[in-house]
Amino acid sequence: MEGALTARDRVGIQDFVLLDETTEAAFLSNLRKRFCNDLIYTYIGTLLVSVNPYKELDVYNKKQMDLYMGVNFFELPPHIYALADNAYHTMLTEFNNHFILISGESGAGKTEASKKILQYYAVSCPSTTLLNTVRDKMLMSNPVLEAFGNAKTLKNDNSSRFGKYMDIQFDSEGDAVGGHILNYLLEKSRVVHQNHGERNFHIFYQLVEGGDDDLLHLLGLKRDSQHYNYLTQGECDIVSSITDKNDWTTVKNALQVLNIDGINSNLFEIIASVLHLGNIQFDSDSKGHALSKNNTALHWVSNLLGVDVQKLQEGLTYRKIEANKDEVLSPFTIDHAIYARDALAKAIYGQTFTWLVNRINETIENKDLSGKTVIGLLDIYGFEVFFVNSFEQFCINYCNEKLQQLFIQLTLKSEQEEYEAEDIEWEPVQFFNNKIICDLVEEKHRGIISILDEECLRPGEATDLTFLERLEEKMGNHPHFVTHKLADKMTRKTLERGDFRLLHYAGEVTYCVVGFLDKNNDLLYRNIKDLMCQCKNDIVRECFSKMDPDSRRRPETVVTQFKNSLLKLTEILMAKEAWYIRCLKSNESKQSGQFDETLIRHQVKYLGLMEHLRVRRAGFAYRRKYEIFLKRYKPLCPATWPHWRGEPADGVEVLVQHLGYLPNEYKMGRTKIFIRHPRTLYATEDAYEKCKHELATRLQAKYKGYRAKGEFRKQKEAATKIETCWRGVQARKERERRAWAVKVIKKFIKGYMTRGQAKTTDNSEYLAFVRQSYLNRLKANLPKNVLDKTTWLSPPAVLTETSEILRKLHYRLMVRKYVRSLTPQKKTLLQLKLVTSSIFKGKKDGYAQSVSQPFVDTRISEQDINVRVIQMIRNEHIKYSVPVIKYDRNGFKPRPRQLILTKTAAYVIEEAKIKQRVLYSSLKGISVSNLTDGMIVFHITCEDPKQKGDLVIQCDHLFEVLTKLSVIANKQSAIKVVQGSIKIEIRPGKESTVDFSTGQEPMVYKAKNGHLMVVATRARTR
Repeated sequence: MEGALTARDRVGIQDFVLLDETTEAAFLSNLRKRFCNDLIYTYIGTLLVSVNPYKELDVYNKKQMDLYMGVNFFELPPHIYALADNAYHTMLTEFNNHFILISGESGAGKTEASKKILQYYAVSCPSTTLLNTVRDKMLMSNPVLEAFGNAKTLKNDNSSRFGKYMDIQFDSEGDAVGGHILNYLLEKSRVVHQNHGERNFHIFYQLVEGGDDDLLHLLGLKRDSQHYNYLTQGECDIVSSITDKNDWTTVKNALQVLNIDGINSNLFEIIASVLHLGNIQFDSDSKGHALSKNNTALHWVSNLLGVDVQKLQEGLTYRKIEANKDEVLSPFTIDHAIYARDALAKAIYGQTFTWLVNRINETIENKDLSGKTVIGLLDIYGFEVFFVNSFEQFCINYCNEKLQQLFIQLTLKSEQEEYEAEDIEWEPVQFFNNKIICDLVEEKHRGIISILDEECLRPGEATDLTFLERLEEKMGNHPHFVTHKLADKMTRKTLERGDFRLLHYAGEVTYCVVGFLDKNNDLLYRNIKDLMCQCKNDIVRECFSKMDPDSRRRPETVVTQFKNSLLKLTEILMAKEAWYIRCLKSNESKQSGQFDETLIRHQVKYLGLMEHLRVRRAGFAYRRKYEIFLKRYKPLCPATWPHWRGEPADGVEVLVQHLGYLPNEYKMGRTKIFIRHPRTLYATEDAYEKCKHELATRLQAKYKGYRAKGEFRKQKEAATKIETCWRGVQARKERERRAWAVKVIKKFIKGYMTRGQAKTTDNSEYLAFVRQSYLNRLKANLPKNVLDKTTWLSPPAVLTETSEILRKLHYRLMVRKYVRSLTPQKKTLLQLKLVTSSIFKGKKDGYAQSVSQPFVDTRISEQDINVRVIQMIRNEHIKYSVPVIKYDRNGFKPRPRQLILTKTAAYVIEEAKIKQRVLYSSLKGISVSNLTDGMIVFHITCEDPKQKGDLVIQCDHLFEVLTKLSVIANKQSAIKVVQGSIKIEIRPGKESTVDFSTGQEPMVYKAKNGHLMVVATRARTR
């Protein structure tokens, strides 16, 4: 319940006892809220309410089982595992017997609930090889009993058509060591008749669909259920949720585990014989006597059961009557023959089912009962209300009335006992006592069962209608019984003349009396019994031999047998502690997520859930042992926190006084506190939730401080130890380092002193150090380019030769890298620079500065040269062009011109005119000064007096122009660098001079002596 309190505001309330209002509307609202969130389990105290979700939920895995093992019942959310575990541990603690009653209408999930409990015990109990074998057998009994005892009905595809009570036996250590099964009221009539939309028992379809061809051939069966009359009446042999072929494999494996596999052939022969019985048809002779028509089916029944075919035919068409030691055969009509056939089929199947249950019991039961406790599982049919309700529904609903009576008695008894044990005054609870209905059904000589038996046993023509008339005579004034004859005008409209209506605790049910007497008699004629006792099928012979065929006593009727077995069951249950699971159907269409409130309300009513809730809430909604209550809520009171030293009861009294409980809100029992209203508990829980966070904060702070102090202390001690060790290590290292240093220094000094001598032991390390030191410094200071000739480190004497070799290697490497990195264009450029060097290096100032300036292909693009000029020299390829200043021969007046070099001549261009063409062949020399000026003198051979003399030009790119010209015209040797002045020939026979000097500013002018004076700046030294 503590878990329910904590989670109450999440999804509904986990325990209906804690509802503020105990109304049906509040009950259904809480149930719907939880169902819509896939929470199918809810408590009413220790009773578990389960709503069938019609879908798989991931709440039944091994992890969930481990979660609920050994946990307080109310600590975790409601679950079937919690109830199973609590029953188990209570049994071990108190060493007494318990049972779990699983009830609900067909399709509510009772069988599945029973399976889940068995699976939980199989996993949670201690494990050995022997115990695992027992558990496997108990688990495997389920698919076998489902195959033989379950069928598809209108409400459920896997409806249990019998009641099952299973005891699971435990030893003193809690090991599951055995089990025992009791079965109640198998619906044998289903073997021979099914309503529309329903099926016969599963095993028939499993055998036909799943049996291998050899087995079917041996049994005379065909792989089609449509061939058998007992399987076609419901017209529903195929169901989407059932896979008969797979289920057959499961049943076969289960029979092997249960050690029934060795007699499978006899068992399956019986199933096949029932199917063949249903195919036996009858005709009438001229006297109206029955004659068997289908001899093939008759022969198969004879072969499978091992009986004489003539005797079998006689047993199905004649009745043996004994009179004064004489035996007379009385022939049947067709109706009697069909009755005899169906009675035999039902008897064979019913006896076989009982034999199967007994055989399973022999396999799983532990004969040694000393020191054993049990937990019983009662999975019994729920209250049934169909459109037409017959004898079976009457028995089933009578069973539910008895269980409801038992349920109320046990619940009230346990509540009263708890109140008396705790010395709390018991407050009477108003609830519907259904004893009046149970008496109506079972009272001796006056109840419905007694009247039904009387009608079955009295001589004369007793019929279903005479039975109804007797009921009307005996019970005409009973408030819970009404018939068409006894009803008022309005009620009579809802009743047929062959109906009677009972007002059960769960509501009104109308029963049709047709077939009541036959189904209650369930007679099998003596000659057929005798024949079955003589058959060769071991199972059938064993079953019918136990029926005592020689007895002259009339066997008990079905309803009397059922009543007696129900009384025995009641005695068994009254001797055990009860636990309850109430299963509810969420809707009739078996659809997930649908919550049919009308249907749920009806089930809540007939399962008595509201009565149980009112009993649980009678007076006090919550009760808990003092120790548990004090342990949970002691933080709310300073006097009880953190430890209460006195008695728990006194501590609880102090606590509730501190919380302000009013006297009428609680009572103090001997060992428990009883709280009347849920709201009081909720207020306490809310205060606890608030206090819990504050306490958690304080506890965290205290704990963190404690941990921090402890951690600090540990760290300080560790640091001190580490420091001590570290200092010792460092001191030892320092001593070793200093001793090593002394040796090294001594050796170094000796080496230095003998460094000039040949290599010896004393100077070898020193010389090695010198070499390494020099090489390391050289590595860090290597020249970066080929032209760097000055930065190579001076080597020590021992490395002079080595240094020189390394220097040459390094320069060769740099040259190699440089050469490999050259592009063709750059290579051409360098070749030109090489020509320039050969002509001007060391001769003309300014050369050194020009080395770093790259040459270009031309200084004037073709677009900047006049088109007419290009047309005039188009036959000669232009190699180079550059702007120049030409000085006239007379007066030395400067003129801007273009100098164009072709393959054969040099052209001096003035805009669109060629002012002068100098053939390379007529070029006898080129003179330049040794200064930084850009004056160039072309010495031209003058053969014609009219021809112009030498050409004087000034160019900013002197080295580039002359290099290009020397390469194009092949005139390297014609270029002269002169000092002082250059003689020029103005025209043939007339000369002049170009003088050169240095000054602050560069100038070119005509001197007074008529010479061309060129002043150049001084060259900058690097």
